[in-house]
Amino acid sequence: MSAVPFPRTRHRVASSELPALITDVRDHWLRYALCTDPADRVSAEAAVTDLYRMSGHPVPQVLWVPSPAAGAELIDAERLTSPIGEVSAATDIARAITRSRTSMNAHLPEPVSMMREARLGGLAVMPMTVAEALDVGVSPQVVLCRAVRDSLHTSVFGGVAATIRTLMRPLGGVVAWYGQQEIHHLAVVDAASRAGLATFRDDDLAMAHLQETLAASTGWWWAFDDVCIMSERPTRLLTEAAPGGVHGELRMHCDDAAALEFSDGRSVHVVHGTVVPEWVIVDPTPERISRERNIEVRRTAIERIGWDTYLDQAGLSMVDQADDPGNPGSVLQLYTTPRGWRTNAKILLAVNGSRERDGRRRRYGLQIPGWVPTALDAAGWTYGIAGSDYAQLVRRT
Repeated sequence: MSAVPFPRTRHRVASSELPALITDVRDHWLRYALCTDPADRVSAEAAVTDLYRMSGHPVPQVLWVPSPAAGAELIDAERLTSPIGEVSAATDIARAITRSRTSMNAHLPEPVSMMREARLGGLAVMPMTVAEALDVGVSPQVVLCRAVRDSLHTSVFGGVAATIRTLMRPLGGVVAWYGQQEIHHLAVVDAASRAGLATFRDDDLAMAHLQETLAASTGWWWAFDDVCIMSERPTRLLTEAAPGGVHGELRMHCDDAAALEFSDGRSVHVVHGTVVPEWVIVDPTPERISRERNIEVRRTAIERIGWDTYLDQAGLSMVDQADDPGNPGSVLQLYTTPRGWRTNAKILLAVNGSRERDGRRRRYGLQIPGWVPTALDAAGWTYGIAGSDYAQLVRRT
């Protein structure tokens, strides 16, 4: 998948056209963010060459690696550094990109003003569709930032890039650029320009174009004085729709294999957005769950085998149970935790008040402080109220 021109308009689009434009631009860049094709090395190297030249540095040797983790290992083995603040290609490129982004961001809403405007009539922008937000009077600029920049940041930078980082240890004194995972910076400028909601300087647009080319053609990369290390894209990258997302937000997920994999075999297993060890996918057992210290990994593993099976096999003792007043027909059950968890906490087993996409209501467990005495008190604790108050609920979600 190579960079494809997406011509910008020069006129302000009508409000009725804005929802479709926002969706088109967001999905356009999301496809590049999730692309698993081999890198377009010709385009990527040409963009890097221009960045070096624009920053006053000679063209570097470009070294390709199969994954960001392989790149980090090469940097560590060669003891390469690019400390920001010193005279170096990395410093000058970073400053040029930062200056350009700062200049363009000046034409977009600041986070403070966004939060102020995002609650017109007591309604938050994020749970609203683009059309709904525009209808209640939220400015197009704020809607665009929420629906494009924030959505892509959640899906890509906070999801995919964060997952890739689990494959490597942090590199001190080295600046990494994330290629296809930096699209949230670029897509919002692209969308604002196309919609006629902001006008940017030609030199800033030229810098943005180089970054767009890199985002559309490669994975992570690192700039040094004499060499630039560039990583291939993943060969496998699987996602699912994020619950409650109204702007196309995604989270990484695969039920039966790695959700993320590179050509060198480095991979990460992710279940509904939670990074887990491979055993959670292939062989979750009460013994392994008992030894696991991470609460989210433990919860995911239990849900893989099912709470009923886990309760039976792990030999948990019930402390208390009660009908769920906020969820008619369902029961709240409070259990002790296994000894292997090394905590005096308890587990509240409940049924979700909302149905899943297949119509079922998911049974789930919550870790509750050990001092909570009853199932009703435990349910109330999750809402910050007393058990007696929870007992008065008519319906929960």
